Amino acid sequence: MKNLRTHGKSTVVWLLMGLLILGLGGFGVTSFSGGSSEIGSVGETKITADEYARALQSQINEYSRQTGQPLTMAQAASIGLPQAVQAQLFTGAALEEQARRIGVSVGDERVAKTILDAAAFRGPNGKFDRTAYREVLNRQQMTEAEFEAAIRSDEARLLIQRSVAGGVVAPAPMVDLTAAWLLGTRDLAWVELDEDQLPSPVADPDEDALHAWHEANADRFTSPETRKISYVWLTPEMLTDEVQLDEAALRDAYEAQIDKYRQPERRLVSRLVFPTLEEAQQAMASIEAGEASFDTYVTQRGLTTDDVELGELTKAELDAAGDAVFALDNPGVVGPIDTALGPALFSMNAILDPVDIPFEDAREDLRAEAALDRAARMVDDLSSGFEDLLAGGATLEDMADETRMQMGQIDWVSGSPAEASGISGYEAFREMAETVTEQDFPELFQLDDGGVFALRLDEVVPPALIPFEDVRDEVEADWRAAEIHRQLLSLAEEKKVEITAARDPAPVPAASAVSRVGLPEDAPDEDEGALVETAAEPELPWTVETDMRRDGWIEDVPADVLIHAFSMKNVGAVDVVDAQQRVFLVRLDAIHQPDLSEEEALRVKEAVSARLEQSLQADLFDYYARAAQRKGGIQVNQAAINAINAQVY
Repeated sequence: MKNLRTHGKSTVVWLLMGLLILGLGGFGVTSFSGGSSEIGSVGETKITADEYARALQSQINEYSRQTGQPLTMAQAASIGLPQAVQAQLFTGAALEEQARRIGVSVGDERVAKTILDAAAFRGPNGKFDRTAYREVLNRQQMTEAEFEAAIRSDEARLLIQRSVAGGVVAPAPMVDLTAAWLLGTRDLAWVELDEDQLPSPVADPDEDALHAWHEANADRFTSPETRKISYVWLTPEMLTDEVQLDEAALRDAYEAQIDKYRQPERRLVSRLVFPTLEEAQQAMASIEAGEASFDTYVTQRGLTTDDVELGELTKAELDAAGDAVFALDNPGVVGPIDTALGPALFSMNAILDPVDIPFEDAREDLRAEAALDRAARMVDDLSSGFEDLLAGGATLEDMADETRMQMGQIDWVSGSPAEASGISGYEAFREMAETVTEQDFPELFQLDDGGVFALRLDEVVPPALIPFEDVRDEVEADWRAAEIHRQLLSLAEEKKVEITAARDPAPVPAASAVSRVGLPEDAPDEDEGALVETAAEPELPWTVETDMRRDGWIEDVPADVLIHAFSMKNVGAVDVVDAQQRVFLVRLDAIHQPDLSEEEALRVKEAVSARLEQSLQADLFDYYARAAQRKGGIQVNQAAINAINAQVY
């Protein structure tokens, strides 16, 4: 039932496993009650503001601990964390209300055992310490009576959860069927048909056919809405030729960036923190045995490689992990190593040699960088004058004539890719080009390299069908590609029929069914002793693939080919697959059922069974919780929720 705890308002889990492990640093405020002490209720069971605040902060801290990166409230809101915590609390309140109504409770012994076993309340000798117990509760603004009542309610809720979903077992036939579906393999053969295999070249279309194709596929030959824009701009690069730099300035720039030109040996490192030392040790053993990779455990934790990457670090910056990581001569994994966030494995992904670039070798780069930096300051100094001119009614043409700004025009199409050079490569310009109107007066805007620009929308040209004469070559190419594809599909169907006919010829009529009109009575049957001739199977350059799984792949072949092969029912069957404008014939050669008694199959069955049981348990519990909420009646104080969200950081 461990997986069901996330559905309930588990005070023990949230308070002890979350807040206390992470140091009980507080929430940044002294109280969350504000103008209301409740965020809602289910029946007579209330959810207090402090409960919500503790649960929310605990979840934020736990997420931060897993990723190794602090999580802000804004980021938490973007991934729906507050809503998830609210759902847990209201589900827990519904269970508590049910427990209250039917009289479910636990005794003092169970409450005492929970408190005595909590690691957060242990003293230096490893045993329960009442001073630590009081101190922890005081920091959370809870009395002993309140905390013990919360534990009693929590245990009662868990009793209900266990009674609702406990004992659920995944049906064995469903487990076997799912495992067989996952592990089953197939042998298949495929061949791609191309233009060279057509019986005759595709004939050139006449002009009438092309005109008709142009009209029938107008959406392919319609120009998008175009915004004709005039602009003026000035970038630091445009002024670098005017910048004068002396040797002293370059040496100052070199010293200011000494970390760039002189660096000790570094390692490119990722770190994955585990909840317990035992889990970290098990993961390391599995990695060393070749059973899993570091990335496998990253994925299992619901993280990405970006979440665990630490970047380029020196030995000193790695602290306790420095010696172990720098002892590796090649990329690898070390650990577990105790860190401030918990036991962790470190993946060393690359070795970066020391850097020692003398001033003489860096001079030209420094000159270019310093010139750009000084030119950026020149642009900044000029900007106030540009703004004054525009505010005074100067046109873009005036700006180009009277200042150092340069003028240009562009036909802007929404969504067009950024160019490597030119003003359209700047995100600031692209955003303004999308939104500027013909009524807007030119204003000065900043570019991300320190440059400035102003723009004017001159005209909006609506979408229009491009005249045939302007796109004739494109129309012909489009028609030819479509015609080749059509003929290839037709050829593939013909080949399929030929193969099927060669392998499974039509039945020969029985002698009694053959007409004998006008023949003597003693004349022999025409089919007696005769051999039935069948068409030869067409020779094709089949590529054979054996023991393919559903999650396999075939190099340079669309995934739809393998997917279709697993949808075929009969061995020997041949199908046509149209995938990504490519035409394939696919033949199913064999279907192999897995041996579910093998070690790999047993592991898969165990995983499938656990996943199905969790799913069934979750569904049962979800139905029960929904019914309990409807029966109890939910009241939500959104104003109180919003106030707490604003205070938690």
